[in-house]
Amino acid sequence: MSVASILKGKGRGVIAENAETLLVNICKVLGDKKIGAILITDPDGRIEGIISERDVVKAVGQQGSSALDLPVGQVMTKSVITCTEGDSVNSVMSKMSEGRFRHVPVVDQDQVAVGVISIGDVVKHKIAQVELEAEQMRSYISTP
Repeated sequence: MSVASILKGKGRGVIAENAETLLVNICKVLGDKKIGAILITDPDGRIEGIISERDVVKAVGQQGSSALDLPVGQVMTKSVITCTEGDSVNSVMSKMSEGRFRHVPVVDQDQVAVGVISIGDVVKHKIAQVELEAEQMRSYISTP
């Protein structure tokens, strides 16, 4: 299965901010939207970085509450691993495990973000796949 199958089920909504947005405002969006990461993009939608809950905790842990007044560009993760819709779910899961991160932006051929998948999306997809296969096996076995 490909990343496109996950996006088909969850949608292609991308929540993005610019690098000048204050970290305190990023925290508000994370909380309001109940998400774990936000893409930081340029005006053309190309990814400049990603800010996750872990990045926020790290910044506040290192700099105290004054970190909340910093532009997100100063605390975001700048080296972002991405995938495409044609990538396999297994390859993305492998990238997440190796890099120890939970969110992967999906980009098109122009490197513009067209979606974001989380480890939760991947696990949900894998569980649905296993359940479908199990149901197909039960149906096959019980057919006279």
